[in-house]
Amino acid sequence: MTIRRTLPGLAVGALVMSLSLALSAGPATTASAEARVPAAPAVSEQQVMPHLRALQRIADRNGGNRAHGTKGYAQSVAYVKSALDRAGFRTRLVPFTHDGAPGNNLIADWPGGDPDHVLLTGAHLDSVKEGPGINDNGSGSAAVLATALQVAESGLTPERHLRFAWWGAEEQGLIGSESYVSKLSGADRRRIDVYLNFDQAGSRNTRQWLVVHDDEHGETEAQQAFEAWFAERSIPTFDIGVGGSDHESFGNAGIPSSGFSTGISDCIHEACDNLANVDPKTETTSTDAIVGVLWKLAATAPRH
Repeated sequence: MTIRRTLPGLAVGALVMSLSLALSAGPATTASAEARVPAAPAVSEQQVMPHLRALQRIADRNGGNRAHGTKGYAQSVAYVKSALDRAGFRTRLVPFTHDGAPGNNLIADWPGGDPDHVLLTGAHLDSVKEGPGINDNGSGSAAVLATALQVAESGLTPERHLRFAWWGAEEQGLIGSESYVSKLSGADRRRIDVYLNFDQAGSRNTRQWLVVHDDEHGETEAQQAFEAWFAERSIPTFDIGVGGSDHESFGNAGIPSSGFSTGISDCIHEACDNLANVDPKTETTSTDAIVGVLWKLAATAPRH
């Protein structure tokens, strides 16, 4: 996580409740679309934590990190890509160069859905050179991967086109995501209905989930959906602005954004950001939230 903004400290209990009530009464066309899609599956710890253990092993055998330009990062990309390829995704590596070293973003598309209305879900996969980056941001990467694999296992047939992404060199200044966004045509940018970002999804001692509020676009349908999901389970949240992580690149390009973080851990950007720095229960809850909201947004017919 690249930190660029101080988080506001106001609770959003009343707001969350009002959003939950508002979401319960959608238009008939939305309800009809959702009826055609099965309920979101529940995710178990056994479906997400093995990915984090795999990333830890990759770091262990490559000098203790998974940073841009290293074998640790290249093997992390290969691990995620292999899982997606086996599941039936169309994957591609999008190369870029930073600080004299080549890097790749990994993009995975699930067949089907309206290509003019893309739901893009992502996380940065790289660590810093000081450590393995298992919470920052193996946790977000693993949660997004587990979500994508749930899509495949369920054979989801979404209204919107589903795309997943894992960014490189984000720890060096949001390089990978910015490279991806800068190469999109104006038409391709407009096709992305919303970008969902997840950074540090498994922090220990998490008491509330920090839900991204899009400063430019206001409350997006995704933000409302996340806050409603957490409110239904009596899990506290509060808003954070678009800034400090990969969604900043999309916000700067005028693409609506949301997502969440579980907060900055004590071991951020240090060798102690290892597997022991992730709480499996928090990681599983985060993955469940992503799956639940993605299922809802995927089933929602675009309004524009």
